[in-house]
Amino acid sequence: MDSYPEITLKKGKEISIIRKHHWIFSGAIKDKPADLREGELVKVLDSGNQVLGIGFYSPGSIMVRIISFKDQEIDTSFWLEKLSAAFKLRRLIFDKTKGNTNAYRLVHGEGDLLPGLVIDYYNGNVVIQGHHPGIIRQRKGIVDALMALYGKDLHAIYDKSAAALHWEAGPGDEWVYGTKQPIRILENDVSFEIDLEKGQKTGFFLDQRDNRKLLQQYSKGKKVLNTFCYSGGFSVYALKAGATTVTSVDISSEAIDLCKNNLEINGYDPNTHPCVAADVMKYLQENEVECDVIILDPPAFAKNIRSRHNAVQAYKRLNALAIKKIKPGGIIFTFSCSQVIDRELFTHTITAAGLEAKRKTQILHQLSQGADHPVNLFHQETSYLKGLVLYVE
Repeated sequence: MDSYPEITLKKGKEISIIRKHHWIFSGAIKDKPADLREGELVKVLDSGNQVLGIGFYSPGSIMVRIISFKDQEIDTSFWLEKLSAAFKLRRLIFDKTKGNTNAYRLVHGEGDLLPGLVIDYYNGNVVIQGHHPGIIRQRKGIVDALMALYGKDLHAIYDKSAAALHWEAGPGDEWVYGTKQPIRILENDVSFEIDLEKGQKTGFFLDQRDNRKLLQQYSKGKKVLNTFCYSGGFSVYALKAGATTVTSVDISSEAIDLCKNNLEINGYDPNTHPCVAADVMKYLQENEVECDVIILDPPAFAKNIRSRHNAVQAYKRLNALAIKKIKPGGIIFTFSCSQVIDRELFTHTITAAGLEAKRKTQILHQLSQGADHPVNLFHQETSYLKGLVLYVE
């Protein structure tokens, strides 16, 4: 077994690790080697020198992220064991899909007991996204494990860590197995084309799968406005359910091109169902919104705790405007993916928006991320997507 550098905790600071939380903060550390490298594997000991686990070191507030709560070597067999456990869960989740869904999240960071690692699977193509330098240092073992796990069903692996990592020593985004090729996925029998290199996040927002399906319940015969539409996921689902018209709005012209393409490959005309490159707030302010359903799925308004107040105000303004504009009897799907805004605060913010809009508004559904983005019971920071379905009289 490799001999990892040792970090010792102050007395009493081992409680969170015993409770299976993955983060060790700098204030809990009593002693550590002076020459540790960012992303290096370390062995964590309590004040009595008992081993608590193995983790990734970084010189910040969260100083260690635990990837194993026992003393073991972190090698290809470790990664294969962890990825196999994650794959077993996905087979359970998608067992009843019978081939109508071939894209999912394989690893959801601490949700799958692997801090800093996201792996998404797109019909034989895999995207690795490291959110910690330790993941990049372990990339070969992760790639070897993926190849062993999927075998001949694996076409290519793309490392898309640069934007998430902000690590100067990182290798940058690159194909580590196979090469770029056109990718088309199925999600609940709906087709989408994915660009792993240019697309946002890992290429597609897989976490909204169940919520897109729910939208179909409210779309038949309705006029739908999909804001922050990205590549048109909600738009295509609404049309598949029989929406009369769908208007898709996003500030990114590249996103609008993706949206148009996904409409076309599913048999819908972007001229009949407009795709508009525009700022969403300005669009809502400047246009008469004659629609029955509005989707509000903005990017994270708050990236950290310091920006939370401004984010709350932005969510309030956006939702108040939508509630004012929607037709009587309308439905609003509204979301926040900002981790620092919890479910209670988000609901309070939407309540304030409803009061400002002065319309009777009821909550029909409380939404979250899909089951392939599991929330670790002992590390609930893995819960990030909040959503409400509103009925507005």
